[in-house]
Amino acid sequence: MILEQIYTGCLAQGAYYIESNGEAVVIDPLREIQPYIDRAEKSGAKIKYVLETHFHADFVSGHIDLAKATGAKIVYGPTAQPGFDAVVAEDNQVFKVGNVTFKVLHTPGHTMESSCFLLADEQGKDMALFSGDTLFLGDVGRPDLAQKAAHMTQEQLAGLLFESLRNKVMPLADDVIVYPAHGAGSACGKKMSTDTMDTLGHQKKTNYALRADMTRDEFIEEVTTGLVMPPQYFPMNVGMNKMGYESIGNILERGTTPLSAQAFEAAAESDALVLDTRKAQDFAKGFIPGSINIGIDGNFAPWVGALITDIKQNILIVADKGREEEVVTRLARVGYDNSLGYLDGGIDAWTNAGKALDTIESITVEELKERMGNDPLTPLLDARKKTEFDSEHVIGAINLPLDFVNENMQQIDPGTQYHVYCAGGYRSMVFISILKARGFNNLVDIQGGFTAIKASKGFNISNYQEPVSML
Repeated sequence: MILEQIYTGCLAQGAYYIESNGEAVVIDPLREIQPYIDRAEKSGAKIKYVLETHFHADFVSGHIDLAKATGAKIVYGPTAQPGFDAVVAEDNQVFKVGNVTFKVLHTPGHTMESSCFLLADEQGKDMALFSGDTLFLGDVGRPDLAQKAAHMTQEQLAGLLFESLRNKVMPLADDVIVYPAHGAGSACGKKMSTDTMDTLGHQKKTNYALRADMTRDEFIEEVTTGLVMPPQYFPMNVGMNKMGYESIGNILERGTTPLSAQAFEAAAESDALVLDTRKAQDFAKGFIPGSINIGIDGNFAPWVGALITDIKQNILIVADKGREEEVVTRLARVGYDNSLGYLDGGIDAWTNAGKALDTIESITVEELKERMGNDPLTPLLDARKKTEFDSEHVIGAINLPLDFVNENMQQIDPGTQYHVYCAGGYRSMVFISILKARGFNNLVDIQGGFTAIKASKGFNISNYQEPVSML
């Protein structure tokens, strides 16, 4: 048997390829399916099933395209109602793949159709649990995302999750390996481990939600504490995963169309958003007026989903040479399928065509200290999450999380100069670029963010508090 975890850091997402005796399954695949097809062809195996742990909210799965390309059957747990051909399994139904089996364990709570897949090896011994968003390492799935679809409160869903864990997961053997769908950095849980696999026995000892003496009421209280509004794109991704979507091949072909500076400008003057995916400091030195910066070398796709409010938005891409297809692919992973093309030749082509650039002032922490020495009332904006801010921050700073910049920008006075920091300089540039595109011209970026500020030892920092959530 072959078992491979295919982990994608940008989405903190784990997909899985399992093969036995010429047959294979893929669990929770990403949208681009060619790597799974290539992996099966390498072994001469046939992909028999695509197992989906639930209707994902944070990314668009490759289940439909993969099934079409390979003839595999898509499998969901009980109560799922997909808008395409799929097997809706019964609780405890077993699927044979080569010489191994997968048992469906219906574990509602994160969503109503949420299910785990229990893998038994060639000797029939339970060896791995593909836990989806039911059980993470150090955490469990959020119970607040499916409230509308389930017609239930988050407390009611948390109660279901409690029963699912106690009745279906915790009775399994301690040596079963847990393979979750996500790790630290995903918004599907509130405080996940950076590890990507662990034994169930270790999780029983260390995961707050699996405490043996925990009551149902205690579980509900702890699991629902620290939740915030989920990213706005989540419901749209659920809809695409449930009802279907355009083939990734068409999206890549359209999105990787090279555009001259003139054609790019003409498209930008319509309803298209110019998305500049270069590094923050490269963007600051010169960018197309009105464009926004979300760097490809960060948590690109989740930030696109959180901040670009219209998932059908037409998008024009500025990218470093050779990374255009990567940008289009990562946009499609979260359902942003309307990439119209990229600026051929990049920013150099724009300037060579005689077109103007805009800039953003970006200063070092030493320069900030000098400014604040001259003006101790210099306003600081902290663009990190509230949980990060509450844990530790510059005393006197104003917390306006990037996550909710669209809702909170009315709190910023366009006539006042603010100095903006995040953790390391990625989010602050995203924050400033969005506001600058909307006419806020008095925002200054602090290079290196809070990490550099704290290291400089020249600022009053609040006492550290351990965060209860990373949302």
